[in-house]
Amino acid sequence: MDNTTPDQWQAIVNKKLHFPPELIAAIQEDNALLVGSLLSTGDGIIRQLDESEDRLWREALNLSIRMGNEDTFSALMLGVKFDFRQIYEALLVAVDTNQPRVVKRLLDRLDQEKGNKMDVRSFSMAIFDHSIDDSQFAPGVTPLTLACQKDLYDIVTMLTKKGHAIPLPHSISCTCLECRNGRQYDLLKFSLSRINTYRGMASRAYLSITTEDAMLSAFRLSRELRKLSKKEPEFKPQYLSLEELCQEFAVEMLAMCRNQSEVTTVLNICDDDNEDELDEQTFEEGIPTLSRLRLAVNYNQKLFVSHPICQQVLSSIWCGNIPGWRGSKTVWKLTVSLGIFFTMPLLCMIYWVAPKSKIGKTLKIPVIKFLLHSASYLWFIITLLAESIFMEMYRDEFASRQQNILYNSLHMIWVVGFFWSECKNVWAEGLRGYIVDWSNILDMIVLSMYLASFGLRVLIMAIGHFVCQDQNLVEKCAYFTQTLRDEWWQEDPQLISEILFAVTSMLSFTRLAYILPAHESLGTLQISIGIMIDDMMRFMFLLMIIGTAFLCGLNNIYVPYATSPHLGRFNETFSFLFWTMFGASNQGYVDMPDFVLAQFVGRVLYGVFTLVIVIILLNMLIAMITNSFQKIEDDADVEWKFARSKLYLSYFREGSTIPVPFNLVPSPKALQGWTECHIACRWSRRWYSAT
Repeated sequence: MDNTTPDQWQAIVNKKLHFPPELIAAIQEDNALLVGSLLSTGDGIIRQLDESEDRLWREALNLSIRMGNEDTFSALMLGVKFDFRQIYEALLVAVDTNQPRVVKRLLDRLDQEKGNKMDVRSFSMAIFDHSIDDSQFAPGVTPLTLACQKDLYDIVTMLTKKGHAIPLPHSISCTCLECRNGRQYDLLKFSLSRINTYRGMASRAYLSITTEDAMLSAFRLSRELRKLSKKEPEFKPQYLSLEELCQEFAVEMLAMCRNQSEVTTVLNICDDDNEDELDEQTFEEGIPTLSRLRLAVNYNQKLFVSHPICQQVLSSIWCGNIPGWRGSKTVWKLTVSLGIFFTMPLLCMIYWVAPKSKIGKTLKIPVIKFLLHSASYLWFIITLLAESIFMEMYRDEFASRQQNILYNSLHMIWVVGFFWSECKNVWAEGLRGYIVDWSNILDMIVLSMYLASFGLRVLIMAIGHFVCQDQNLVEKCAYFTQTLRDEWWQEDPQLISEILFAVTSMLSFTRLAYILPAHESLGTLQISIGIMIDDMMRFMFLLMIIGTAFLCGLNNIYVPYATSPHLGRFNETFSFLFWTMFGASNQGYVDMPDFVLAQFVGRVLYGVFTLVIVIILLNMLIAMITNSFQKIEDDADVEWKFARSKLYLSYFREGSTIPVPFNLVPSPKALQGWTECHIACRWSRRWYSAT
């Protein structure tokens, strides 16, 4: 070897090592000596491998790992110079078979080859590698993702210390060069790579080892997976299963709490970065912040929120220091509720005068605050019913221009109070946090309609007063003050006001559903009704398409004929088909004895309409509603506890102790705050002027 020339030495080094046919059998027999002799070249030089035999060398290395033959594996590693891709696949096999020592040796070999830099980059690098198209592992699977999927904590720790990481996949709509190339090269491999990456990220091992706050990471990943299930419906089951896995992991971590101190730490402590995701609100004095629990509600973590530990904490805060409320009989609770209902004005007056008294502190307890607000809303509903009865008793006066605006405006005291309360909620939660809840949007719509109805009635009175002051507008004065209802315009402000009041009165009763989650059975029904309404909205879209098709067809048949008074016009045809769905229309309307062909086609279309709409679609709607109701019933406990938790948290907030309409009266505490603010502003202006 010492007399070898540089050219001869280069030829020896570049000589390729061909695959021995007996190597596979020697590995299967665990004959390390034979393996070493087959790989021995006599000159001690580790040979490069022939690329045409790449698959054979991979199978040999992978087989030695799978059989657990460390001697043969060592012989292969010492006698053959494997390239990065071969080592990479062998590393996957070692992880798959859970052999930490082999993984460590392969990682050290990768460090020598400086190939680990390729591994820690994005998962999509494997997409373009033709040499691993026939690999047994799915696209995008890296050693770290595979170890995470199998929850191999030792190997995950070993890989992360070597710098391996799972990069977060780009957005599904990302248009960067890497994502565009991945989609164009192989769209299926690109999608499967994303799925496998999220499988690794959703594993217990990855969340536990690689994140400082594993519970919060599980919350965020769960929300991300839920969004992806809607954006990529092709893989919806896979994403939802991973989302459920994240929720279960968070619940398991919560279940590890051994005492109340640990529970308090878990539910109340939240990082400063996470505080920005919560509503800017403070709770009553003595009530913990429950930052992480509120974050779980925002992230829709139903399993976590409905866990007995969280429910026990919420229930203890909800009842406060009222002895015997939890576990007491329903009769006693109803008695207390009725007492609060009838003494609500007196209780509010006591709180207004002495908020720090024993009664005032009792009224701050969330359950008492809830009963106060519920009693106030029930009084509002009773006022609406009384006004409706009063309008019926004095029908003639309310049907004319001479009605007194004060006779049916008592409810406006509550409306103004509700409006002021909603403004305070917007200030406390922020506009973005306020509009996220659909019930807040419904409240603002109802309140806006109440204010518009009242404003139109005031407008009628104002127009009548000012118009009658001008002698040149006698006709308008008579219209706005003396005309009968039959002579009013169709767009008359008073008519619009009455319609708005009727609609809002109906919607006001739906707001009672807000208090239903406080009771288990009623809360479950309320959730079921909400899901059913969503099903009906989707069903109405299909019904509108099919109904419009038959409406157009039947109407076009009867348009040229004047013999049918109920068909041939869109309004009459629509009314006829609408009431047909409920079996309340006359089938003889489609008959035209003088025109046999048109009558036959009309009857056929009407029969098909009845078959499709009445028999098929309506029964399909019943099946959809039944299915939705059954889903809620199967998971009724979780759904109800989650809805109840949101109700509880809304009454933990500081302030809003006095219900509507008593919240319109400034309390001494508020007056003191305004006075201090005014004094501070004056002093700041003086100081600014002096400087």
